[in-house]
Amino acid sequence: MTVPTSPQDKAAAPAPSSKTGSTSGPATDPLATLRDRAVWIFDLDNTLYPASCNLFAQVDRRINEFIADHFNIGMDEARVRQKQFFRDYGTTLRGLMMEHDVDPVAYMDYVHDIDVTGVQPSALLDDALARLPGRKIIYTNGSVRHAENVAGRLGILDRFDAVFDIAAGGFVPKPDPRPYATLVERHGVDPADACMVEDIARNLAPAHALGMTTVWVRGEQEYEKAGVGAGVHIDHTVDDLPSWLAAVAGV
Repeated sequence: MTVPTSPQDKAAAPAPSSKTGSTSGPATDPLATLRDRAVWIFDLDNTLYPASCNLFAQVDRRINEFIADHFNIGMDEARVRQKQFFRDYGTTLRGLMMEHDVDPVAYMDYVHDIDVTGVQPSALLDDALARLPGRKIIYTNGSVRHAENVAGRLGILDRFDAVFDIAAGGFVPKPDPRPYATLVERHGVDPADACMVEDIARNLAPAHALGMTTVWVRGEQEYEKAGVGAGVHIDHTVDDLPSWLAAVAGV
């Protein structure tokens, strides 16, 4: 997440779309090349669960409560400051750290203390991940605690080998290229044999630059769509991730 500050399963998915071509036969099937990728890297929020769960409404409120309390200001002014931090630094946390030396652990513990019961377990996603070859890593601008909380609710936590969170990336958020390089080095990832899945299109650009295959889970918020027009860093676009992964895994 980034902790993005705007909310984001969708209806039954159409045939998976891809700029690489048709899915009609094995010779041209773009999914066939993905089935044996050594590593799958997944964003968490609005990617592994649908945006309709609206967890960010809770996160957004707690971010503004944190700012209001920290600066002893009203919620309206807190929201203005939060938006400015997000625009200037990519995440509110980064702005608070850079300009006000805020303790990132205290911040993350506070803003991710939310109710995740709105996230429904996904048997299809769990089955697809179980059948999909290769290691699986969650890469989030949130915390390990938040990732484990949400993935546990989804019923998929055991399918992942690791969580690479904002702390692991030195509190430098996506899409700064530096934490991507750290992830690759720390987890022994060969980018040419890896696939990254993410709902914020611009966050796929550094992965593409490293040589990864990229999958955009289509979002409707402006911050999710930013950079889509260029298109060169997006290999596949999907609307329903569990169904698409099931097709890749041959479920």
